[in-house]
Amino acid sequence: MISSVLPTYNRAPLQFTKGEGSWLTTADGRRLLDLGSGIAVNVLGHAHPALVEALTNQAQNLWHVSNLYDIPQQQALADKLVETSFADTVFFTNSGTEACELAIKMARKYWHDQGQPEKTDIITFEGAFHGRSSAAIAAVNTPKMVDGFGPLLPGFVQVPWADSEALKSAITETTGAIMIEPVQGEGGIRAVPDNCLKALRDLCDEKGILLILDEVQCGVGRTGKLFAHEWAGITPDIMMVAKGIGGGFPLGAVLATENAASGMVAGTHGSTYGGNPLGCAVGKAVLDIVAEPAFLEDVNAQAGLLRQKLEGLVASHPTIFESVRGSGLMLGLRCVVPAGEVVQAGYDQDVITVPAADNVARLLPALNITKEDINEAITRLDAAATQLETTAA
Repeated sequence: MISSVLPTYNRAPLQFTKGEGSWLTTADGRRLLDLGSGIAVNVLGHAHPALVEALTNQAQNLWHVSNLYDIPQQQALADKLVETSFADTVFFTNSGTEACELAIKMARKYWHDQGQPEKTDIITFEGAFHGRSSAAIAAVNTPKMVDGFGPLLPGFVQVPWADSEALKSAITETTGAIMIEPVQGEGGIRAVPDNCLKALRDLCDEKGILLILDEVQCGVGRTGKLFAHEWAGITPDIMMVAKGIGGGFPLGAVLATENAASGMVAGTHGSTYGGNPLGCAVGKAVLDIVAEPAFLEDVNAQAGLLRQKLEGLVASHPTIFESVRGSGLMLGLRCVVPAGEVVQAGYDQDVITVPAADNVARLLPALNITKEDINEAITRLDAAATQLETTAA
């Protein structure tokens, strides 16, 4: 008999009832150190006082009115994003998947209005993940994502990861945009080198096509800059964000230049809940903290400490771990044993990591994780690795 909750997840048998900082408490009283942050969502940890205050204050006044009216909280968050990024304009969504849908529409509408409606193709990359809508899975087109869901939405061209010649060869007169994650999340914490992002921006400028960045997982301070592309010193034309921007409240956004967004006029897109007062009040509270230079400096300091200790962990357990990869506090342990076994052993030792492709266990802790919690995380991961070594013996 099917469960009342559609069984599309293989869920761990853990039920959490309370969260505080980097810690989660289960219904039976266990305390687990959370290095997953709800898959890079809880950038300020659980129950951060500033976010609780923002949500509570807003909830006591106004929850929802729809986008038929001006929403001051939405305007304030949009202004903050424009102030702190490349963007001239912002549209708010409820998720990264919805942000991806708009990014695709925006790029195609741009070329339509430029008198080049044939430029509908968007080039994407092997290992990418852009969400689970019909357009997003078509953009990736891997068997795991698309089997059974055809026919697929046309207009996407996939090229191998890190193959610049294949990318150049894929560009034709129908290419309208290139869409890429500066750091692949679900794909196994694979970072695009800064020089490659620069070359990608140059290629788009040379060919006259749009650059779309998916920073749903790697954005909002995760890599030690507010947005990951800042490390390369470039700017996109369109960018989607979500996850961390709401700090745990469902919120996403598409950021764009005035030029790229020029086709999106009244009636071309909409959202009932997107940019509602509750979500935007929380998002503004998140950015007021995360966008501060001192906060980002601390993220980089903690990231350096965590990476150093993870390198030591890998060296201590060569039959369990192969290497550390990633950027900032978006790190991955590439495993020798199945990554799922590492995640499960972590549960046994009361530490949470997140599986990813390429046999990687992701570490996506709260950006304000303390040194003490980093040290405790390494102790518990070490115990998990020792458990796996003992089992193998």
